[in-house]
Amino acid sequence: MSEIIEWVLEMDVRDGQGDNVQRLLEEMVQAAEADEPRTLHCEFYMSDDRRTCTVLERYADNAAVMAHFAQFGGRFADRFTELFMPVRLTVYGPATAAVMSVLAGYGGVRLDRVAGFHR
Repeated sequence: MSEIIEWVLEMDVRDGQGDNVQRLLEEMVQAAEADEPRTLHCEFYMSDDRRTCTVLERYADNAAVMAHFAQFGGRFADRFTELFMPVRLTVYGPATAAVMSVLAGYGGVRLDRVAGFHR
């Protein structure tokens, strides 16, 4: 079985913060791409009215998720929570209790793969 952990996080943009989102997202993506080699995928999507945002993330394994949050917590978490309110977080794959604990503030629900493949 794959050790890959991925998630879809749906968020509302806090009132009046729509113009502040892009700069933070670009900083976060740049940091992950430069400093997190086991972060495999990170994409943010915004609605036309800039009131909702969805992020798709994929990590090589649980250790990669924890490395991401070590960076995210110190560099971005405060600004992230000022801009966004989590609506739904679905975590896919064999996320450990430690990973789910880190994601608890986002209301994460974990689903296990029961069939499929990865190329």
